Amino acid sequence: MLLGIRFNKISRWRTSPVISASHAFHFNGYFSTTSPLEELRFLAESNEDTFLPWLERKAEMKISSVLSIGKSSIGRFLFASETIRAGDCILKVPFNVQISPDVLPLPIKNLLGNEIGNVAKLAVVVLLEQKLGSGSEWAPYITRLPQPWEMHNTMFWNESELEMIRNSSLYEESLNQRSQIEREFLAIRKALETFPEIIDRINCDDFMHAHALVTSRAWRSTEGVSLIPFADFLNHNGASEAMVLNDYDKQLSEVIADRDYAPGEQVLIRYGKYSNATLMLDFGFALPYNIHDQVQVQVKTDKDDPLARIKLEIWLRSCTPGTEYVRGVYSTGNSFTIREVRCATGKGRGLPQSLRAFARILSCSNPQGLYLPLYWLSFLYWHDSDILLVLVYCTELNELSTEAVNGDGRLARIPLKNVNKEVEAHQILLSQFKQLVEEYNASIEALEPVDSPCLCKKLAWRRLMAHHLLTGELRILKSAIAWLEKYCDAI
Repeated sequence: MLLGIRFNKISRWRTSPVISASHAFHFNGYFSTTSPLEELRFLAESNEDTFLPWLERKAEMKISSVLSIGKSSIGRFLFASETIRAGDCILKVPFNVQISPDVLPLPIKNLLGNEIGNVAKLAVVVLLEQKLGSGSEWAPYITRLPQPWEMHNTMFWNESELEMIRNSSLYEESLNQRSQIEREFLAIRKALETFPEIIDRINCDDFMHAHALVTSRAWRSTEGVSLIPFADFLNHNGASEAMVLNDYDKQLSEVIADRDYAPGEQVLIRYGKYSNATLMLDFGFALPYNIHDQVQVQVKTDKDDPLARIKLEIWLRSCTPGTEYVRGVYSTGNSFTIREVRCATGKGRGLPQSLRAFARILSCSNPQGLYLPLYWLSFLYWHDSDILLVLVYCTELNELSTEAVNGDGRLARIPLKNVNKEVEAHQILLSQFKQLVEEYNASIEALEPVDSPCLCKKLAWRRLMAHHLLTGELRILKSAIAWLEKYCDAI
């Protein structure tokens, strides 16, 4: 049995720092003012009682006897229709009623080829079924998927809405994702030129909507990625231990309850250990307090440092090609992703070792001249011979390079022997982090109160998401500052 994780392009963190209408965990308190019986009566009025019987007929097996579909102003969810105990199997969805790219008509599948990814291919499947309308065999499912105006993934945000999160790396990533999807759409149009009756009825906005449906609802599978009807009505709780599991022997996906549920209570699972930035980008919602939050920072070099360029070149040369991933933290070049440092007096877990190493490189001074190993000199000369003009003797960099050669080859992973220089290196980080905190505070203050009567519902919702994102990333930065200050005082 293998874990089915809701599809997410983790690789994006290599280059930078997701609520569809059905994903509303942080509104779990919605039912707090009513009794379970009143809740069930409300849920019964949602007219969702025809979907599960349809799916079970299609699957030719019982999918769930303890879950029912509820619908509120913020979308669909699943609730316990009777008492559920921890360890109970609460649903089973066979593979034969899951939608994967394999259901594409063979001529279309062949034309798309390997150049088009599985997410884009599954988006094409969704588009084709949408265009069929009531004639689609999946119509009861397709018609229950969120409409474009119900989705809040950040790639749908307009320029002024994105401006609210400019301080976060999510800003650039949202723009990049939009551009990438537009490029995929153009590639698909070109591939399907011989099917004008299909492609002429689909525009880029349609494709972007379908693509967002896939990224926010699909799970990884043997086919790459699959939509799992009924299971995808389950909402997210980052602290839950329940997940979608794939049993390839039985050819089905199932969910095991991780705790007891009373009748009428919303049942929750975990999509993955995702930060608010990821949840907003791929799923269209954010949590008020996300234990998996992280923030990406780009450590800047001092523009007045004559060795700034060469320090960066040396650093990039010493790094392992590609992205470094240590304890769930991604780093690349002079950009680093940090997590909350939970103990100010501990070892600083959450701060990548590479982040502190880079700061040590930046702290090196240039009293006389610079000695570098021959292979570094060759590299620098090959890439930019002008750099050689600023080479001056730097004992500190020389010592770090010797230490790296004698060790594992990575620069500055060991605290500097000179305590004052070690403090200086960490104060570089402190200074930049404190500047970021000021910028985050200004952005949060600029957000209009989400209960303002002049805000439309959609904008108020997105401002709330932006607030959750910024306050979460601000918390991470403050935890890092607290640890760095303690570290500088202690050494």
